[in-house]
Amino acid sequence: MLRLGIDLGGTKIEIVGLDEKGREVLRQRVDTPQGDYPGTLAAMAGLVREAEARLGCQGTVGVGMPGAESRVTGLIKNANSTCLIGQPLRRDLEALLERPVRLANDANCFALSEAVDGAAAGAEVVFGVIIGTGCGGGVVVGGQVLAGANAIAGEWGHNPLPWPADEERPGPACYCGKRGCLETWLSGPGLAGDFLAATGKKRSARDIALAADTATEAAMARYEDRLARGLAQVINLLDPDVIVLGGGLSNIGRLYANVPRLWGRHVFSDHVATRLVPPLHGDSSGVRGAAWLWHEGP
Repeated sequence: MLRLGIDLGGTKIEIVGLDEKGREVLRQRVDTPQGDYPGTLAAMAGLVREAEARLGCQGTVGVGMPGAESRVTGLIKNANSTCLIGQPLRRDLEALLERPVRLANDANCFALSEAVDGAAAGAEVVFGVIIGTGCGGGVVVGGQVLAGANAIAGEWGHNPLPWPADEERPGPACYCGKRGCLETWLSGPGLAGDFLAATGKKRSARDIALAADTATEAAMARYEDRLARGLAQVINLLDPDVIVLGGGLSNIGRLYANVPRLWGRHVFSDHVATRLVPPLHGDSSGVRGAAWLWHEGP
């Protein structure tokens, strides 16, 4: 069985092929046609056709994308790739490929990949976190993506920072129209913005994480405390076995020791068994998870 997964990103579209044992047999990527919905569809269909021609067989197709498919209209919503918004992406791609296609939010695909054969393999309840340019999340229960009645399960980034200090109110403005969303604090731009506000100096999130001076250490301590509060809220609600971090900031090694030491004061339990782990598949998890949308078979 061939499973094809597509990661539809803002700058690139990547396809991966997995065999029946989950081994990668093909990988290819092309640039995303900017602001061009028909061009994006054609690029995805072209990758599928080329992959199947090279491998000599037809596969199932799963797509990880920004945003979600509306349960009401079947149209794409909440996508930062704005050319997708309001489009019947699944129906259009199915028409081009002449077969069923499964869609999921890219954070859900990340969580699924790590739950099926990644850092959380075998865990019953998994929360996958994306902390990079934005701040997203996905939930997997019993090896299945939990999409939710509104197709927004796991969207923790657009909840407010819990237990805010006075100086954290009302919080930075978010593109969603509200203030103080977790995304405004925990994304890469959020970390850089906090450092700028505290010091008046511009530094990238990566530079802040790698530096060892007093100002960057203070910024990282604030970041870890906020991440701990945000994840404690998830633990109180979902009680996952494993939380897997993904995205650029997941490469900050100190998070995996420091954040669990902090979240216990906010978790409504005498003991926290939830594990915080880095992704096994790294940047490949999203596209692998798209392929695993068919992991229970056609």
